[in-house]
Amino acid sequence: MKLDTRRRTDRRLDIVYRVGAGLTGLFLIGFGIAGLLVRLPLFDTRGEVIAGLSTNGALSFLSVAIGSLLVGAMVLGGTFASTVCVVVGVAFVAGGLVNLYLMSMGPNILAFSMPNVIFSFGVGLVVMTFGMYGRFSGGLGEDNPYRRQREARHHDAVPAPRTEDSGATAPEAGGRHERGEASDDDAYRAGYESGRAGENGDTGDHRRANGTADGRRS
Repeated sequence: MKLDTRRRTDRRLDIVYRVGAGLTGLFLIGFGIAGLLVRLPLFDTRGEVIAGLSTNGALSFLSVAIGSLLVGAMVLGGTFASTVCVVVGVAFVAGGLVNLYLMSMGPNILAFSMPNVIFSFGVGLVVMTFGMYGRFSGGLGEDNPYRRQREARHHDAVPAPRTEDSGATAPEAGGRHERGEASDDDAYRAGYESGRAGENGDTGDHRRANGTADGRRS
């Protein structure tokens, strides 16, 4: 099996991001344009049902704007498309919760109904999953660009282990040896050897003197 080295390692991830952003964006643009063609009032709280969802002028404009952002992310692809999908997914889930509260407690300025809330939750989770695919999940492959980026960042953050020869006095000692100067260890070694030589010499003199005296006595 021959590997195709001309393809980028994140090609599969890029396709997932583009497909998720593109499909969702095109649906939202179509839904928004359908609402604009009906010429609904901007903040009509009752709204009009289109494709099983309630909408008004404000929601139609918002749908076209978000859909255009997702289509732009599909064109650019890569990490930008992944980030846009995650942000839009979170916004849809949060928007569903907010409008669920406004349906009963406040002015329903986007003409939301319960199908709209369910749709907002579902689309938000789906788009968020597309954006997180291969980026935030565990068990990423070795050729995954996000895994390699994290490993490289972790490798740079971990300091290199210190060795015994990497102390502050190593350069100074090396410099002394290069200039021909004796280090403290050399001076200690020379003094120790001279002391040993002196002791051996004194012992030999004593032995020779004792031998001479014994010869005279005999």
